Amino acid sequence: MTRNNDANTPGLWDQAGGVSKSAVVSKNAPLAERMRPRTMAEFTGQEHLLGEGRILRRMIENDSLSSLIFWGPPGCGKTTLAHVIAAETKSHFIFFSAILSGIKEIRDIFREAEGYAARGLRTILFVDEIHRFSKSQQDAFLPSVEKGLVTIIGATTENPSFEVIAPLLSRCRVLTLQQLEPATLRGILEDALTDGERGLGTLGLTADQDALEFLAMQAGGDARIALNTLEVAAALLEGQPGQGRITLGIVQEALQKKALLYDKGGEEHYNVISAFIKSMRGSDPDAALYWLARMLEAGEDPIFILRRMIILASEDIGNADPRALQMAVAALQAFQVVGLPEGRIILGQAVTYLATAPKSNASYAGIDAALAEVRESGALPVPLPIRNAPTKLMKELGYHKGYQYDHDRDEGYAGQPCLPETLTGRKFYQPKGHGYEKNIIERMAWLRGKLDGNKDSGP
Repeated sequence: MTRNNDANTPGLWDQAGGVSKSAVVSKNAPLAERMRPRTMAEFTGQEHLLGEGRILRRMIENDSLSSLIFWGPPGCGKTTLAHVIAAETKSHFIFFSAILSGIKEIRDIFREAEGYAARGLRTILFVDEIHRFSKSQQDAFLPSVEKGLVTIIGATTENPSFEVIAPLLSRCRVLTLQQLEPATLRGILEDALTDGERGLGTLGLTADQDALEFLAMQAGGDARIALNTLEVAAALLEGQPGQGRITLGIVQEALQKKALLYDKGGEEHYNVISAFIKSMRGSDPDAALYWLARMLEAGEDPIFILRRMIILASEDIGNADPRALQMAVAALQAFQVVGLPEGRIILGQAVTYLATAPKSNASYAGIDAALAEVRESGALPVPLPIRNAPTKLMKELGYHKGYQYDHDRDEGYAGQPCLPETLTGRKFYQPKGHGYEKNIIERMAWLRGKLDGNKDSGP
């Protein structure tokens, strides 16, 4: 747990209300840490919260801060903004991590906060990765938040509706931070190049515009990645001819293979798989391939992807193209034989087939409608003609009596009613009028015509 005497924590305030000397960041710290904004004037991005008249800006300017939860992607400024708020409001700041701390440390914090409250100082407790705290740990925050002993600022990359207990969530205002735009990141990179106090200004570096634009795009909205990659690029120039100029090639070498924003256990995982499924359902093969590539590049398990494709083949395509399920299952089997990297070709073929196939959810809707009926009406009796009659007693009771064997009739269709009597005429499966289901509609209509005595020649 980091307290306010941590030399690497900027934006802290001493008892007299001035910036603590211990808040100076070491020159050996990473560039992203050295360039961390210390004031509202230095902070860029999140204009929807910090712009003139916006909610968070008003809270800070009016000194009406309440407990908050910052929800946003990595590198968008959650931790930095908490530091800035503490500095602007002259509050005692405590950094608290779920990974390193437990309930004992929470109690220690509250005792510390009581001491500062006695001196008239607010304590801001910054709870990093609040979604990782257990229910009992989150419960431990409640008494001090209710008393106003501490003002909590929680940070999370996960949806707080699912990860934060309801009592604590109800006492906090959730503010959504957005991924930083490439233009914002480019401005941050340019500042780092020219800042002689905390940045790279003393090195006399220049950067090609296409290099900065590429880095700003590839950072994925993460200022930390952008700045630390810039620092690596600067280091790569040492000892090279023409040193002092950061080119696109240098940035590409520094960046190597950036890990995409895709936490396999987090919200972005579900966002991307949702986009993938909806793209195939929406018959958009290009989008489906893009989201597939995003998942593969981020290291998603291809078997997970293929399982979802098998589900989609039945749920969203069904009998509009019965071959879709065969394709999805065959893709799974083929991938298990081949693996990556060649397996991407199999995935690409299956994805484009499913995306371009005719769509119908009639089978999916049909089974759900049948299940709903069963849950409502219970176990209705099986009609006697279609009951099994393996014993003499069952035959005497009328089991199987009157059963019409379909293969004894023309076209293998007898028209024997098979639903419980009270459900006669109910239609659970309603095929759509396109794809192969168009053929199904025509065949079912023809069969009904035969049952009514219509002797057409057939479909």
